[in-house]
Amino acid sequence: QVHMEESGGGLVQAGGSLRLSCAASGRTFNGYAMGWFRQAPGKEREFVAAISWSTDSTYYADSLKGRFTISRDNTKNTVYLRMNRLQPEDTAVYYCAASPSPGRLPSLYDYWGQGTQVTVSS
Repeated sequence: QVHMEESGGGLVQAGGSLRLSCAASGRTFNGYAMGWFRQAPGKEREFVAAISWSTDSTYYADSLKGRFTISRDNTKNTVYLRMNRLQPEDTAVYYCAASPSPGRLPSLYDYWGQGTQVTVSS
């Protein structure tokens, strides 16, 4: 049974930073791309970032480029999202997901975590 668990969310003041982690278990994710999405109350789930298995390709939502950094450690089956200069509009539940290939559409991803709440206060 596949299990993906996010951690690292919490409450942070505007301008602060957080690092999210997502540990995957239950199967091998060799060759799988990993992604982060977020969903704010009343809004659709949106793409944040993705990284290929080999880590040589990364993708970001245009609005987040420069503030967020995705990385992964394949020896630990873990993907990270470093978020800097956080703003109240970054408040959302953040989800990690795994896909056979990197992409921006949630429908491309086969496996999902339960999400971790990030709240940015002004």
